[in-house]
Amino acid sequence: MSQVSSPVDSVLEQLDARETKMVLAIDGAELPVTNLDKALWPAAGRNRALTKRDLLRYLTRVSPWLLPHLRGRPMFTTRYPDGIAGKSFYQKHWENRPPFARTVSIYSSHNEGDGSYLICENLPTLLFLAQMGGLELHPWFSRVDTAPDARGRSKKFTGSEANLERSVLNYPDFVVFDLDPYLYSGREAKGEEPELHRKAFKQTRDLALRLRDLLGSLELQVFVKTSGRTGLHLYLPIVRKFDYDAARSIAETIGRYALQQWPTEVTLEWAVVRRTGKIFFDYNQNSRGKSLSSILCPRRHPLGTVSMPVQWDELERIYPTDFTLRTVPGILEQQGDPWADILTSKQDLGAMLEQRSAG
Repeated sequence: MSQVSSPVDSVLEQLDARETKMVLAIDGAELPVTNLDKALWPAAGRNRALTKRDLLRYLTRVSPWLLPHLRGRPMFTTRYPDGIAGKSFYQKHWENRPPFARTVSIYSSHNEGDGSYLICENLPTLLFLAQMGGLELHPWFSRVDTAPDARGRSKKFTGSEANLERSVLNYPDFVVFDLDPYLYSGREAKGEEPELHRKAFKQTRDLALRLRDLLGSLELQVFVKTSGRTGLHLYLPIVRKFDYDAARSIAETIGRYALQQWPTEVTLEWAVVRRTGKIFFDYNQNSRGKSLSSILCPRRHPLGTVSMPVQWDELERIYPTDFTLRTVPGILEQQGDPWADILTSKQDLGAMLEQRSAG
């Protein structure tokens, strides 16, 4: 008997064909893909350019680890139709989507009405985003599903801001801490954001380790990943008892404590010119509809870097450019996902605060 290949193996085999366009058969769905040899990341050093075919192959290989982190989450994507050197734009709403893609209707006060958001929970949808030039994936911190820790919360997301605020989508799974270094190498052009360099990354890493220890002293476990650019993202998984306003207040409290403890290294300033020489602790990401790049998300870096989850004991040995479209699939296949149990590691901040108040 011939062995039945998995959807991942089947897609990879189809992409091995040298055609520049084809219709991928993916687990019962069909997806037309085009311009497969278009360069999305430029050639760098000895590395050839990374093409749309490379992106499709990458996402296919990492999909068993990536899709569980996107499941149930409204998301938007940053599209780069002409690669990272071309113009980019956010796409939040998908009124026209393929039949295999799930959407959810959510009220938007900005648009003063309901909009259709994509939920990426299968391989065809993930590869559809890649075909559309969606390089960066931005899932919400909250989910449409109420199980297991938000049973009884409303699933009505449409009609008004009040409905959305009462719904489960207003209760995030995480408090996030975005550490963004404004430490310049001196090679940046005027007005450019700081580039990735080792001195800045070391200072960001050292701050992350201190925050890990601080939260650990409160018996809180926090997870870390590279941003894929210059910084680090810390995620504190929580039971969904607190809404986004409360999550943001918690993050701000930690940020202000960090500023008090390390005033020469940390800044909370919104004005970019006032951040220079310090690490920006961005607590305002804890807002409904805001997001960070997903775990395993490709980024706009010439080497094709990826936002990579790591173990804390790895942090002192790694550098963001270790994790690229070329290297990450093999790392996952060897070591697995360090964040695999993040949703089963939720901490009940409400119960913890009650205990401390009683004590």
